[in-house]
Amino acid sequence: MTKPDPDQLKGPGGLTLRQIHEQVKLSAGRDRPERLQEKSAQTTNLNRWQRFVRYIWDKNKGKP
Repeated sequence: MTKPDPDQLKGPGGLTLRQIHEQVKLSAGRDRPERLQEKSAQTTNLNRWQRFVRYIWDKNKGKP
């Protein structure tokens, strides 16, 4: 049995599977820089939270 040709097989919206694949690649390429920026913002917020927790933790260590 032969495999169907991706250039002939139609998917949702009437696009061929190859066209859908190209659209997904373009979309992922656009989203990637946004994700990196979100990740760096989350890291900054996490670092602030960690500093705050350590500050409170150290402050309370001296108290009985």
